[in-house]
Amino acid sequence: MRDQDAQRWDRIANSRQFQDLLSLKKLFIVPVFAFFLISYFSLGVLIGYAPRLMSARVIGPLSLAYVFALAQFVVGWAIAGLYLIASARFDRLTQDILIRNDDQEEKP
Repeated sequence: MRDQDAQRWDRIANSRQFQDLLSLKKLFIVPVFAFFLISYFSLGVLIGYAPRLMSARVIGPLSLAYVFALAQFVVGWAIAGLYLIASARFDRLTQDILIRNDDQEEKP
């Protein structure tokens, strides 16, 4: 049974459709991760290197630093929402790959 599972996995992993799925996921994940990482660390960098800018009042008593910090929550939720939308497409493509694989197994 394990040999069959390993062979099935090898066949799926080597298929063009699976490689396309991995590329599509990479096209989504890498830029979103880079954006989040830059936005997350830029708060600390800006506070350290531009304290006068970050202490500027933006909305009432809230400084730019507080607005930027609160925006991190918005960014996190936005990324989660975007991933939910993208993952629906990834799931459909995964199902297509599995169906094609099952069809190939049934052929003699």
